[in-house]
Amino acid sequence: MSVNVHNPDQYMSALRTIIAGGRKRIGLLIGAGAPAGMAKQDGTRPLIPAVAGLTDHVLAAIQPKYEKQIGALKNELDHHDIETILSRVRTLGKVVGKGSLHDLDAKGFNDLGQAICDEIGKVVSVRLPAGRSAYTDLVNWVSGTSRDHPVEIFTTNYDLLIEEAFERARSPYFDGFIGGREPFFDPVSVATNDLPKRWARLWKIHGSLGWSANEYGEVVRLGKDATTHLVFPEHLKYDQTQKAPYSALLDRLKAFLMTSDTLLLTIGFSFADAHISSRISEGLAANPSASVFAFQFKSLAEEGPGCAIAGMRSNFSLYASDGAMINGVGAPWKLPLEMPSKDWAPIRASYWGKSDVSKPEHFLLGNIEDFASFFASSRTAQSFPSAAKPADDDGGATHAPQVIAAE
Repeated sequence: MSVNVHNPDQYMSALRTIIAGGRKRIGLLIGAGAPAGMAKQDGTRPLIPAVAGLTDHVLAAIQPKYEKQIGALKNELDHHDIETILSRVRTLGKVVGKGSLHDLDAKGFNDLGQAICDEIGKVVSVRLPAGRSAYTDLVNWVSGTSRDHPVEIFTTNYDLLIEEAFERARSPYFDGFIGGREPFFDPVSVATNDLPKRWARLWKIHGSLGWSANEYGEVVRLGKDATTHLVFPEHLKYDQTQKAPYSALLDRLKAFLMTSDTLLLTIGFSFADAHISSRISEGLAANPSASVFAFQFKSLAEEGPGCAIAGMRSNFSLYASDGAMINGVGAPWKLPLEMPSKDWAPIRASYWGKSDVSKPEHFLLGNIEDFASFFASSRTAQSFPSAAKPADDDGGATHAPQVIAAE
């Protein structure tokens, strides 16, 4: 009886070819799991907690003043992450009016929302460690190749770490804002590709530190300490999304996936955000020439939301620590008995090994540091198996990954 398995050497050799060149249209989607997988300057982790850790920290900080309201909000909501709670608080601040709910009036809910934002700001306003980091590796890869198309980076994170990495490298990027004193958001520039190709695009689809509202209610970028526009766009009212950057940034993600021959690589993103995951799935359904490679930290069995998309879309490939789901087939990893070439061992070590001595060897690229290192080293010399033709820069092989049958 045959058993389906996936060979990591096959897929990573093809991926190295694609990312080493500058012809492919490539995007990155970076989620909260990325900074959660990075070390601080002293070596402790995480640099920034993921959503669960962030939620615990924020709620503990505001509980002495808002214990009753927190309990009531949790009873009303199916999900208790901090973004969902913040969205509910802001909604109530607009509909309560002169009345009262949970012992708070409209101003009280607005104050609670600002208290949540202030605590989030304290947690995420960290600096990159000195020297090399995962983000500096990614920026070195982005800026180190002459490209036919700019790299587009979508992130749900509020922090300014990726901006800091670009600025350290003196590598230009565009985030949708233009101006000096109060940079304003320009949706026309976001929707077009008029800027130079060497300028990376950085789209912060859940808002950012430094975003604030001017006297007209428009979102502007004032500075790194502002925390008034850390929001969850799915729950904003229609008129707000038309004025704010969020709809334009989500439209940019959709437009990217609708462009011919694109590859979106995700890291640190769980696919639990329905408003983003649905757009990705819809984009892949409408455009078979687009592909998504999702690099996940957990085991295949623990990556339910991502596997659900991979099971529906053959152009969505999910790479977990113990296996992968490719062409809708979920199967464990299995290394071949022989190396593809005599000098393949250092290349394999970049994506296969032990990140924890207590665990068996596994696929490493669900960890942001290994992921970024793999990208940064992609332009080094490599050899491919003589029996298999490597994928070209157009990524043709990425749409038809093979499943090896093991007896």
